[in-house]
Amino acid sequence: MRTPRRPDPEVHESDYRVPAAIGTLAWAVALVVLVAMGDSLPQAERWWIGVCATGAALGVFGYLYIPRLLRKRDESAERGAARFSEPS
Repeated sequence: MRTPRRPDPEVHESDYRVPAAIGTLAWAVALVVLVAMGDSLPQAERWWIGVCATGAALGVFGYLYIPRLLRKRDESAERGAARFSEPS
């Protein structure tokens, strides 16, 4: 016989910008290292420079977009709560 399932833990909200900033910083550091290698980087491996630049650009976009995303999510939750609290 199976034991009953334990309830899910509470959701821990955190600042989502921190991991976005860390990831963006990592891509930027990798980009600087690859560019600093200059001509010692083999021609077949230079595509990594574009990967790092794209990662850094997407990280900056994500960092700037997260507050808007959270604000829209809160507004949507408020609209939903208001809709269900109104008398029918």
